[in-house]
Amino acid sequence: MTAQAEPTGSPDPGAERAAKIAEFQRRDKWRRRLPLLPALLFIIVVTQIPFIFNIWYSLQDWRIVPPRGPDFVGLENYTEGYTNQFFLQSVGISITMTTAAVLLSLLVGTALALLLDRQFLGRGIARTLLITPFLIMPVVAGLLWKNQIFSSTFGVLNAIIEAFGLDAIPFVERYPFWAIVTVLVWQWSPFMMLIILAGLQGQPTDILEAARVDRASSRGIFTQITLPMLRPYMELGIVLGAIYLLQVFDHIEVMTGGGPGSTNVPYFVYQRSIGGGWDFGQAAAYSTIVVIASIIIATFALRVLSSLFQRQEPV
Repeated sequence: MTAQAEPTGSPDPGAERAAKIAEFQRRDKWRRRLPLLPALLFIIVVTQIPFIFNIWYSLQDWRIVPPRGPDFVGLENYTEGYTNQFFLQSVGISITMTTAAVLLSLLVGTALALLLDRQFLGRGIARTLLITPFLIMPVVAGLLWKNQIFSSTFGVLNAIIEAFGLDAIPFVERYPFWAIVTVLVWQWSPFMMLIILAGLQGQPTDILEAARVDRASSRGIFTQITLPMLRPYMELGIVLGAIYLLQVFDHIEVMTGGGPGSTNVPYFVYQRSIGGGWDFGQAAAYSTIVVIASIIIATFALRVLSSLFQRQEPV
């Protein structure tokens, strides 16, 4: 007897089921994203459309005083930035100011987090008071430090200096850069403290107890166990702090008014546009450069945040 051949072209039940599951998952994914569509459209209208206009303006020679344009000049405004001495100086000040403020804030915030990680009477009150500077408006913080602390006439620091028989020091006028950095560190140290404190409280207690049983010193526990575990939190604090501090404007405006040694790129853009320069094409080009730099830093922030969440996933 000859074996009968099996019919060809018959549908595979497993393949059909897999295709139906894939189609259901695709529809379910879009069904979950649909409520977010209005928010996404709002973000596009509010942020991306103005950014596209800003790029278009950056390709124009458009000035109000003296009246000119807008005339299309291509990338001339961008190439001019590489030869503009004042713009290059503001770039250097932005990088130095951001680096100094972020690193000092991280050091101070880490020290405060280590103190708050211990049990002591009134820890909740101390934590609330330490967070307060981060909640103050930047303009208010700048005016507070300029008039109440740094002032050579009414400042608290100069009152202490004069109590020792020394002459008053005009901190803002003589050291504008470090005066602004001091205020930024005072405001952003609580932010760093919260991030590092979250990392400290997320440490596995069994590893710390095992190290103490083995009679490891406090310094050894911190350098060999705690500090490596805090590395992703520190990286996150550095990147997030850099994103925000790269755009500092309020402190400079109320404390120095963009004086020598304190004009960063955002304030330089303001000076080139509505601050008196009235060169909107060049200002748009410089602001686009700042946005691109912020996007690059934000990309690193997302990667750090992603790796941090991956490390916290249960095995």
